[in-house]
Amino acid sequence: MSVDFLTADQRAQYGRFPDKIEEPLLYRYFHLDEADLAFIATRRGDQNKLGVALQMTSVRFLGKFISDPEDAPKPVTRYLASQLAISDIDALLQYSVRKTTKREHTALIRKRYGYQDFGEANGPFRLSRILYARSWVSNERPSTLFNVAVDWLVQHKVLLPGLTTLTRLISEIRERTTNRLWRQLYSLASADQRHRLEALLKIPEGERTSDFDRLRKGPVSVSSRSFNAAIKRYLSFRGFGFRALDLSSIPSVRLKSLARHAGMVSMYKIARMPDEKRIAMLISFVAAFEVSALDDAIDVLDLLITDVTREAKRVGLQKRLRTLKDMDESALALAEVCALILDEDTQESGLRELIFSRFSKEQLTGSVSTVTRLARPDSGRFNEEMVEQYGKIKRCLPPLLNDIDFGAAPAGELMLEVLTCLREQSTSRKKILEDPPLGIITKSWKRLVFDDEGRASKRGYTLCAMERLQDSLRRRDIFATHSDRWGDPRQKLLDGEEWKSNRTNVCRSLGHSSQPDTALSQLTQQLDEAYKQVSDNFDENSAITIDNGGTQPSLTIANLDKADDAERLEGLNQQVIGLLPKVDLAELLLEVHTQTGFLNEFSHVSEEKARADNLPISLCACLMAEACNIGLEPLVKAHLPALTRHRLSSIKQNYIRAETLTKANVRLVDFQSTLPLASKWGGGHVASADGMRFITPVKTINAQPNRKYFRNKKGITWYNFLSDQYSGFNGIVIPGTLRDSIFVLEGLLEQQTSLRPTEIMTDTTGTSDMVFGLFWLLGYQFSPRLADAGETMFWRINKDADYGPLNDIARGQIHTHRI
Repeated sequence: MSVDFLTADQRAQYGRFPDKIEEPLLYRYFHLDEADLAFIATRRGDQNKLGVALQMTSVRFLGKFISDPEDAPKPVTRYLASQLAISDIDALLQYSVRKTTKREHTALIRKRYGYQDFGEANGPFRLSRILYARSWVSNERPSTLFNVAVDWLVQHKVLLPGLTTLTRLISEIRERTTNRLWRQLYSLASADQRHRLEALLKIPEGERTSDFDRLRKGPVSVSSRSFNAAIKRYLSFRGFGFRALDLSSIPSVRLKSLARHAGMVSMYKIARMPDEKRIAMLISFVAAFEVSALDDAIDVLDLLITDVTREAKRVGLQKRLRTLKDMDESALALAEVCALILDEDTQESGLRELIFSRFSKEQLTGSVSTVTRLARPDSGRFNEEMVEQYGKIKRCLPPLLNDIDFGAAPAGELMLEVLTCLREQSTSRKKILEDPPLGIITKSWKRLVFDDEGRASKRGYTLCAMERLQDSLRRRDIFATHSDRWGDPRQKLLDGEEWKSNRTNVCRSLGHSSQPDTALSQLTQQLDEAYKQVSDNFDENSAITIDNGGTQPSLTIANLDKADDAERLEGLNQQVIGLLPKVDLAELLLEVHTQTGFLNEFSHVSEEKARADNLPISLCACLMAEACNIGLEPLVKAHLPALTRHRLSSIKQNYIRAETLTKANVRLVDFQSTLPLASKWGGGHVASADGMRFITPVKTINAQPNRKYFRNKKGITWYNFLSDQYSGFNGIVIPGTLRDSIFVLEGLLEQQTSLRPTEIMTDTTGTSDMVFGLFWLLGYQFSPRLADAGETMFWRINKDADYGPLNDIARGQIHTHRI
């Protein structure tokens, strides 16, 4: 395994002071306590006192003694001199004259404070155990393990070894954990299972692709046929019997990482691997993809039920438009009859004769029948049209009922009985169900489920059950027992003794008290103070008013006025534009690579060390083609080896993927955060998130229709995260136009850059009460920009508190006993 995994900046910064020392670091590492001052006082001369103080604090901060005291930043030297009452820091120049003095001082510091060389005692063994355990359970990048090792050595007073010594140790540990993973996975499979795994890599006679390549591809369309194919794919994985294997000793992160690699690498590359590695990769592929295949199948089912509902609404609206004329004629006739009945001048004795003189009995009977048939309840539902879509659902029922194992929470036990009933009577050709559970039938479905004799029809009951099944699955009242996305969320929660043993550590890591009363009292006080602060300043605040014109009082917030650009700012803007050179975009990418090395993060999908000649040029061309959506053709130059069509196609397929794009973006974001200009914009602690809509021209189950954004096509939402240093540190693809709020935390928690934003801003669609609670729980500040604050529910904890003019809008009561 390669030992050259550090960037040039990481190698240059190893054991050296950073360019800038923040005040918190000065106070933490370079403060001299009474014991330190007593030890320093035994030295003679200002130069020796300042020199030994610098060596003492440098080894505390860096993990090694500095060879030249002049390399220390001036703020450090001045801070130490101020504590020692030394006015002239130039005295440190005399300290470097005698090398024996530095050796004596470092020996005294090591003896006094217990510092050891890397090879002494059991330091390397202890560090190796920690790194081995961490590498085994997390599969972290070697550069991350390198930082962990440095921090551990500094904390445990072990002097930093040579750079290659530490990188070689980490590489050896990662290689050992990788080999252990392969051995354990290989030993789990039986001889028959290994033989069946090997068969995946063979292309059957008469076929063009192997079963391995076929199983890697998930569903791309939404239909009953696609659902059945997805279930067939899931059963193919389940047929290997790996569900019975004990994979508890294998960290799930390592298993998923190996499976993800198997999902991208070429089949021929896997076939050439050593036996242990090949079988281990195939086992991880089957074990992980069995779960994801079930997830994909239920995704298709969920989308299919949504499509059936959408199609029913479309058909219902078309029917309603076609029948409006008949409806209007019948309604007007009945309205005229009702007017005659309500007219007080009409004689009751001759009322029937008067009505029938204007409308025949047959005409009125037809009008009543028409209104009864066409009129709809004010529910906005089109259940009758859904029943007409029964054929689409009928083809999905056998695999849904027989091949997916469902479990249920207490709220979903009734739905589980419904599925059992449908399964038991699925083979019957009767159109009437016998004794089905009736608790799922809502008022709007009764007319379509029951016939004139009160019996439940199979068509109506099944469609009603599918609608309720979708609702139960989304709320996890019912779940697929072997699924991840659609599984039981309670399995991922700590409970009982396991929670009691971890409760203190979890609460401490999140910065919360382990006692709920303490946390609630703090939140109660913060909310009360915020209400009172706004109430006290309400009369002087012209930007907010209480609107009592509606059914409920609401808060109205004035829009912010646009700030006019100052003349100096306009001049600066034009000056900056004039300084920007006109360069080709590809040249700009190469220039950025020269400064950041971000193209080095693009590695071959199967050969990690493979580096082609002039690779940066080819990568820049492929990135340009993707970013500008122009394809490779405009960038092909047959006379340049780095830009031939074959070369660019190969680079695009083997180097550009989500994993390498993420790593390259991390390199760019981390580099920008070190620029002085970026630090002027912000410290990376604030971020904002917003989405952009895109129509998808290819078939994918992740694209959904939305007439407002995509007209008659389907699309996705690209949810982008931007830091206050103007760097995009993460991006998430959202199917269709789902509500943004459920993806906000995902983007923060899964971003891999060095930025650690603690406050994030979104627009109105990114908000919900639950998101506020989750942000607080995880230590983040959620600051959405609400477009309609007046429609927002304002909550209070103390129902007896007097908040003056805000009493009318603070209507929501929080029940803390439930929390």
